[in-house]
Amino acid sequence: MEIYYVLDASAFINGFKLISKNNFTVPEISSEIKDFKSKLTFDMALEEGRLIIQDVSSEYISSVNDIISDSGDILRLSMPDKKLISLAYMFHQQGRNVKVISDDYTIQNTLKIMNIPYSGVITDGIKGIYNWKKVCEGCKKEYDEDYPFDDCEICGSRIFKKRIKVNK
Repeated sequence: MEIYYVLDASAFINGFKLISKNNFTVPEISSEIKDFKSKLTFDMALEEGRLIIQDVSSEYISSVNDIISDSGDILRLSMPDKKLISLAYMFHQQGRNVKVISDDYTIQNTLKIMNIPYSGVITDGIKGIYNWKKVCEGCKKEYDEDYPFDDCEICGSRIFKKRIKVNK
């Protein structure tokens, strides 16, 4: 069964070789590729038909947001990251053999939670699954991911994102 590669910007930046013609990414990724060499690789792959830019419907993005809201990764993922994960999820739901190429640990963590295969280009990839919580630096009060402020309503200290290992 052929593999559908879903490529993050780091795939181009770190030199992933596009061997097959089943390489996909989302439109927003092109704006994350800034250096000349990576941009050239990206543009050539498009021109030669080795890369397909594919948008994702909002239903898949909503599903991914629901799946990752518990992990706290939603706090750390950009919209391009979420769309990339949603594209992989869409292929996965369609029964396609999908693999995401990304050196981004937050993307890898999310894919691991979702049981979608991934690999890095210059990194080995994550070993465990981590969740994230918003916690007050002072009084240690925990906040929901959608708490809109950077400081604690109780003591006024800074709120930070704390990593919590999940045993899976």
